Amino acid sequence: SIVHSMVTYTDGSTIAQLSMPDMRLPIAYAIAWPDRSTSPFGAIDWRELSRLDFEPPDLDAFRCLGLAYQAGRTGGLAPAWLNAANEEAVAAFLDGRIAWIDIAAVVAATLDRHDGADAADVTSVVDADRRARREARSVMGIA
Repeated sequence: SIVHSMVTYTDGSTIAQLSMPDMRLPIAYAIAWPDRSTSPFGAIDWRELSRLDFEPPDLDAFRCLGLAYQAGRTGGLAPAWLNAANEEAVAAFLDGRIAWIDIAAVVAATLDRHDGADAADVTSVVDADRRARREARSVMGIA
């Protein structure tokens, strides 16, 4: 798809990241962050783009998106657990310790271990991040 991310703010405005329909660009951006690498994928020719169509996402194909929705609905510290588990799983993938296809399973298993605590203050969020990272590494069998 051309739209790779989209955020709607409380004032009703929406900001989106659009690029050629090739996930290599947003993945390269995520890996190179905070820098931007030169794109060999080309740019959108806005004169040729006649419209954008939106459909509900396929949560089976994009399992981590479903997990993010779940963490958001759960609230409390679940989003912090999701983020920490995802970062640990992606790092393990980049290190060759797990396969790409295993990232969602690691995140799901880590979220299953979330204790349901609320985000009382910044210290609780930092502690949740630490605990979730430890759990994610345990799920992957990494000390």
